[in-house]
Amino acid sequence: MNKRTLPLSLELVTRCFWATLAVIGVTAIMRLIGREALGEAVIALLYLLPIGWSTARWGQVPGVCGSIAAALAFDFFFIPPFNTFTVGSLEGWLVLIIFLLVSVVIVGRIQVGLTQAQTREREAIFMYEMSLALARSQTPDEIARTLAEQLQQLYQAALVQVSFQREDPPHSLIARSSVGKAFNRRPDRVVPIMAARGLVGEICIWGEQAPLPPVENRLLQNFAAQGALTFERVRNTMGLYSKLPVNNQ
Repeated sequence: MNKRTLPLSLELVTRCFWATLAVIGVTAIMRLIGREALGEAVIALLYLLPIGWSTARWGQVPGVCGSIAAALAFDFFFIPPFNTFTVGSLEGWLVLIIFLLVSVVIVGRIQVGLTQAQTREREAIFMYEMSLALARSQTPDEIARTLAEQLQQLYQAALVQVSFQREDPPHSLIARSSVGKAFNRRPDRVVPIMAARGLVGEICIWGEQAPLPPVENRLLQNFAAQGALTFERVRNTMGLYSKLPVNNQ
């Protein structure tokens, strides 16, 4: 356990160090230019550059460290009385508090954007892998099994069950992501698989630790649509083959 925790902590400390160092570098440049030449508004805006860069490169915690370091440097070097952490006026307090709040909000927004981008990338990869796996499926059993296994991997679910309604002869085709595993409780998510001719099956998901998306989730609906299209393609292909004349030679 400790062997995994220590390297992560050391990496985080290193990232916070580099974020603080970026703030120090910007501070040194602004000190050379001079407070009178820049003004407090420009100084506050320039401090947002290393904060945003650190957040985009290393994450939220280094971004917050950069915000705190920038607020301390702003107070020490550019808010009177200079070269002290004492704030001598109400205006100085307002400038410092507003700067700190804005920098933390920017860090949060950047982190949200990065998280959303990573989520979209992860979803695109899973959608691509699902499409390839379904394209290789030649029977309804393979389609159902592929959907169940891929969805369990994506959502870290306890169990995924995919069922298709067959008409030749009429019966239910069921595939589970874990062989022999079943639950007595109702599934947490039930997603219908709709084709052009109507309902052809459903996806049942039992959650475990990770939260499951709502039924109307775009990715989940895309998976169901891909499964329906592949099922129809395979069904039509198998139906066509069954009508071909048999060569008895």
